Amino acid sequence: MAVFAGVPIGAAPKRIVSLSLCADQYLLALADRKQIVALNRFSHDPGMSWGVARARGLPAIRGTAEEMLTLKPDLVFTSGFGTPTALAALRSRNVNIVDLPRDDRFESIESTTRLVAAAVGHRQRGEALIAQMRRRLAALGPAPGRGRTAAFYQRRGYLTGQGTLVDEMMRHAGLVNLAEKLHRPMLSYLSIEEMAVARPDFLLVENGPEIRDRGTEMLQHPLLARVIPASRRIFIPEALTTCGGPSYPDAMARLFGGIRAAGAARSPAGERQRVWPSSPRYLSSR
Repeated sequence: MAVFAGVPIGAAPKRIVSLSLCADQYLLALADRKQIVALNRFSHDPGMSWGVARARGLPAIRGTAEEMLTLKPDLVFTSGFGTPTALAALRSRNVNIVDLPRDDRFESIESTTRLVAAAVGHRQRGEALIAQMRRRLAALGPAPGRGRTAAFYQRRGYLTGQGTLVDEMMRHAGLVNLAEKLHRPMLSYLSIEEMAVARPDFLLVENGPEIRDRGTEMLQHPLLARVIPASRRIFIPEALTTCGGPSYPDAMARLFGGIRAAGAARSPAGERQRVWPSSPRYLSSR
């Protein structure tokens, strides 16, 4: 049996299960619907799942050993999910398990697209999806951030730092991550007072103006509202940032649009425009 990127290639699998939202994205974009027997249990949650419309009508499971024995899959995508008991049951039956990486860069998203496409038996669809994502990113135009500072502020005051998908998005949009300026790690706590002192040009949030609990209540604190008004807040739904994947162009479009809606500002002297790797020159060299 041939092997592509570590995945055996033979007859296309007929009973595929996804145990994570990240794997759901790729599977829904690349596999035939009839190949999919189950998705992650959050696949029907519009607040978390980018592919909720495509997932409609497909079973959503928790990924227990009992479910695996009932579904009898021939290919399972885990992406770090799955109980030890369920995974052991699958391995004992020689089921092909593909553990997808966490994609925090567009280059990684391209690699995973090829990996999944090969695993489900549709490599040409993978190349077509990559080409489509590159075109969409190139169509966004020049990066509008112009060296301004942005903070991705989560509920309960957590700041998203370097080495994350959001950090990658900021750099491609021409923004400087506040976490980088403050020398913060991948995830750290930043009080409202500290955020007010830092005064980023933009506040990126995954929750809208509605207050659902104490965690989201702090994002509407009067001090924060005075320092960073609603006009400089960019709402990017959690479903677009939970995972890197086919949702990436949608997330970038939301970010670019939010920056432009907040108004243009003069670029700092000497700053260079960000050029997407999906430019015609890049594509011609691939």
